[in-house]
Amino acid sequence: MSDEADDTKIGAMTTAEPLSRAIGERYLTYALSTIMHRALPDARDGLKPVHRRILFAMRELRLSATGGFRKSAKISGDVMGNYHPHGDAAIYDAMARLAQDFNVRYPLVDGQGNFGNIDGDNPAASRYTEARLTAIAETLMEGLAENAVDFRPNYDGTLEEPVVMPAAFPNLLANGSSGIAVGMATNIPPHNLDELIQGCHAMLRDPDITTAALVDLIPGPDFPTGGVIVEEKRAIIEAYETGRGAFRTRAKWHIEDLGRGTWQIVVTEIPYQVQKSKLIEKLAELIQTKKIPLLADVRDESADDIRIVLEPRARNVEPDMLMGMLFKNSDLESRFSMNMNVLIDGKVPRVCSLKEVLRAFLDHRRDVLRRRSEHRVEKIDHRLEILEGFIITFLNLDRVIDIIRYDDDPKRALMAEIWGKSHKRATSEKDYVPPPAGQQGELTEVQAEAILNMRLRSLRRLEEMELIRERDALMAERAGLADLLASESLQWKQIGKELEAIRKQFGKGTRLGDRRTAFGEAGTIEDVPFEAMIEREPITVICSRMGWIRALKGHVDLTAEQKFKDGDGPRFAFHAETTDKIVLVAANGRFYTLVGANLPGGRGMGEPVRLMVDLPNDTEIVDFLLFRPGAKLLVASTAGDGFVVPSEEVLAQTKSGKQVLTVKEGVTAALARYVQGDHVAVVGENRKLLVFPLDDLPEMAKGKGVRLQKYKDGGLSDAMTFVLADGLTWKDPAGRTRTEPDLTEWLGDRATAGKMAPRGFPRDNRFT
Repeated sequence: MSDEADDTKIGAMTTAEPLSRAIGERYLTYALSTIMHRALPDARDGLKPVHRRILFAMRELRLSATGGFRKSAKISGDVMGNYHPHGDAAIYDAMARLAQDFNVRYPLVDGQGNFGNIDGDNPAASRYTEARLTAIAETLMEGLAENAVDFRPNYDGTLEEPVVMPAAFPNLLANGSSGIAVGMATNIPPHNLDELIQGCHAMLRDPDITTAALVDLIPGPDFPTGGVIVEEKRAIIEAYETGRGAFRTRAKWHIEDLGRGTWQIVVTEIPYQVQKSKLIEKLAELIQTKKIPLLADVRDESADDIRIVLEPRARNVEPDMLMGMLFKNSDLESRFSMNMNVLIDGKVPRVCSLKEVLRAFLDHRRDVLRRRSEHRVEKIDHRLEILEGFIITFLNLDRVIDIIRYDDDPKRALMAEIWGKSHKRATSEKDYVPPPAGQQGELTEVQAEAILNMRLRSLRRLEEMELIRERDALMAERAGLADLLASESLQWKQIGKELEAIRKQFGKGTRLGDRRTAFGEAGTIEDVPFEAMIEREPITVICSRMGWIRALKGHVDLTAEQKFKDGDGPRFAFHAETTDKIVLVAANGRFYTLVGANLPGGRGMGEPVRLMVDLPNDTEIVDFLLFRPGAKLLVASTAGDGFVVPSEEVLAQTKSGKQVLTVKEGVTAALARYVQGDHVAVVGENRKLLVFPLDDLPEMAKGKGVRLQKYKDGGLSDAMTFVLADGLTWKDPAGRTRTEPDLTEWLGDRATAGKMAPRGFPRDNRFT
């Protein structure tokens, strides 16, 4: 074929099906397959195809709740080979989840062996574990043998599988579901079965019942791990009305009194889908990072039940306050986001309300009831036909025996004979009366076949009485089924009876039925003052020239000699308390925040402060300040620029600190002093002193500031604020306090040079 012909063929193919259309069609096919066959549950039985196939395969293996166990490998192998060709690992994972009582509210698989735990450990390999169905799982499949639902061919057409399970209870809401499809997802929490059935009864009585009335009966989810739901009722009603919402769930806890005023908190239930091991790790991290300083230790003492022990650092704090902080900073409180996106009739995905989901289940149960009733009517009709043939046999026994003994084709002969059919029913052998000849009739093929298969010992006189009783009972049952099929009200009444039977078997008062998740009020988790969380004790903070910091217990003499590392020595020493926030002022203009309670103890040499905050190695420490709420600070650089900043603005929330004073290369932060007075005194390295009003300085949160004093050579040496009327005070070289009451000579405008300092001013050009 020529190149031109090839080009023509390719062009024709392109014209026939553009690439965009081909990709779109194939992607749509994939998306629909994922939505309908993998991720979204059916609103009728609450199952995804893999779960439905697992349960059906276990039923076919006769793994009843009262029978024996079979290896999980055998079960997953049968599911994969017969119904679900997607890999045995995925099938086993799905089956294992159905057996985990911490994941599934009403487990559908009874597992024997290691099926994982709430710590997040995986199940053992399928060759080591065994499984069978649970009793409640069997109720999901009641009616499969009675044409209750449609069947379809399996993936290779060799077998058949149910399209949907008959589902004797609302499994979608009872066990919940989660999944991610293409462009949509679902996340449905589990609920209490007893409450769901009460809701179904209410809908049967009043189909137009409101969501608020349903929520009175179904107040919220019932998680298998318990916990306490703290969501407002208004939000719960809105979530059930729209099909979307969230439920805040907290751990359940209580206080254990250890005597002598000590206590500890014990957590006995944790929120749903929270792995206990990761929760413990998070709590340990909070202790290590001292984000919750009040928490001293966490221990996992769990066995079969959850028992997490939280040990407080101090006993003077309210337990509610501690738990409030833990709820805020850990998975002891979690949010379950609900998205009731389900398949309606197994075909259409839709976000449904609580009422719509229950309605889909009830409509499905009505359809199942009708199909089972019709199937039973067919069975009764078939049996009545056979019973009529048996009764005719008893009326004409000699003739039947004669035909069977001597006729070459007894079946044809039986069907061709005209038989008498009238008789009187006998209630006992004593009053038995042989039936007289009466109506005439022919045997059907089914009747003739049944007569030929009859056992000889069934030809007793009493057998006829049993047949007549059976026929009458079946005719009465058939009449009842006919009335049921003809009356919608009778159908709903029968559905209510069936639901009530399930409620008695698995409702409240049974091991599975009692509600596990309680309801409570969230309250307001306020930012607890740090001081309220720490036991207030005096400390003495010491920081060396090389930046090693420690905190001695009590207020010791600041002039007392302390030990330091070789080559190091004292630099900063001040009294503080464990509840104090300590502000570190660095030469780069950044301010860092330390907490008195978090400082290392004074037994050793302490720890480098650079390990506690991200202070660069080449950056010097300018000063330490005790944080005073509501106060103001005068900050200034060596270039003579500065401003006033509120104390709250210098607090840093992270280890990296907070940039307050902007400095350029060659300039460093010189000081940070609390404002006390109405004037500012500034002295330069040139020993010139300038005094000006404090109001001349701007109040800023951060920046470079404005010029305080003008210099030809050098820079700023020191600055302070004071009350002009009290005069300016400093210590002379001899250590005596001196005061200059009249500062008229040094009063001037901000940013001027000033005049030489008075006689006796310190040689280091510092006020303190």
